[in-house]
Amino acid sequence: MTDVLKVQDLRRVCGVLLDMVEERFGAEIDLSRVGVDLYWNVDLGTAFESRDVPKSGIDVGQSSDDVAELQALLRRPADDVPVLWHDLQHLAGVLRLLAYLDLPAVSAGES
Repeated sequence: MTDVLKVQDLRRVCGVLLDMVEERFGAEIDLSRVGVDLYWNVDLGTAFESRDVPKSGIDVGQSSDDVAELQALLRRPADDVPVLWHDLQHLAGVLRLLAYLDLPAVSAGES
């Protein structure tokens, strides 16, 4: 296991994967046709405190809210500093949706 996460490598990986998403699903994904919006979410504190089985910390996320928050981030004034933990969670929600859409059963229309 490597102990170093290089942001430049992460940026390159995101580019490669998003290029593949665009190739597979097109430049725009109509969320109204996806058929899902809500998903189970484990809050960050619970997700990374893996010593005990969580008694709470599981809630519901919403893909449409994730997309709306990311679009709002793009419209913010340049001097409005993103709240990294919050905005990255919305990005993670969208990336999880893209991963879900690529599952074999979902791609075949069996969801």
